Amino acid sequence: MQQADSAQKTYRGERRTWDYELVTVSYHSRDQLELMLAGLPIDLPVAVVDNAAGADRVHELVADRPNGRYVDSGGGKGFAKAANMGVASSSYEYIVFGNPDARPNVDILDKLVDDLRTDPSLAQVAATMKGHDNRPEMGNGGWEPTPLRTLAHVVGAHKVAPSVGLFAKPTPGRPMDVDWLTGACLAIKRDTFSELGGFDERFFVYNEDMAIGRRIREAGMRQSLRTDLLVPHGAGGSGAPKTWMLQMRGASMMRYLRLHNTASKARLMRSILVAGYAGRAGVARVRGNDKAVAEHSSYIKGLLNGPPELP
Repeated sequence: MQQADSAQKTYRGERRTWDYELVTVSYHSRDQLELMLAGLPIDLPVAVVDNAAGADRVHELVADRPNGRYVDSGGGKGFAKAANMGVASSSYEYIVFGNPDARPNVDILDKLVDDLRTDPSLAQVAATMKGHDNRPEMGNGGWEPTPLRTLAHVVGAHKVAPSVGLFAKPTPGRPMDVDWLTGACLAIKRDTFSELGGFDERFFVYNEDMAIGRRIREAGMRQSLRTDLLVPHGAGGSGAPKTWMLQMRGASMMRYLRLHNTASKARLMRSILVAGYAGRAGVARVRGNDKAVAEHSSYIKGLLNGPPELP
């Protein structure tokens, strides 16, 4: 295990001690991970948690990094469990989670951790992810699902009123209060993460961010989306097929709805989502977009039938 008090570097002419570690979960993500690490200081503390049992040799990417470490999850553990393994084996005061296809620079990572250092009431803080068009992505965070929010999402009302749906698409530099934050580039104090129970391992992937946001609110703590810190996002960090991921997304959403709502309310929200995505699939079919039809159908399958088999 790396010791935080021995991790030093020369950065802009100043010798400093690192008090945070970047934790990233890889699943057949070597190419993306290599690009992310190439843009970060060689001695930045980095933990790569490998969920592919060494299939793409991601251990090689941290072998020459003085504060890099490799964690073999054993394969097929899912994001939540693998991320928890990375944090549990860390010795640093702060953790920054980063998706392999995120491209943050060290200044952004520093600013996220600085926010935690200066505000004890702040549980977690995230940068805003932007797509290839340089615009903030949908899903930088969001709000607790309700029937009205679910309906607003499927009819596209969020395009007119950005804060009425399920998922947040912020305006750069404009503050936005959300109920949960995506973990694509997110900082949290390690002790806080542990006290909250870490990511909920009942979620293989997806909705673990929504679940920890709920725990933060219940604990009376705050979370912050930094809409002034924009991080390029490639949206390609996993080697799993897109339709597999979308079925898992639908299954995870349904699991979350059942855990935190009455049975009737959860069924109502599922019905709204199924109807909405069936409508989107129908429009895509008319337009001859077979790819979109398959993707929307996979999400519906997850809502109705649960998660797919492991790839």
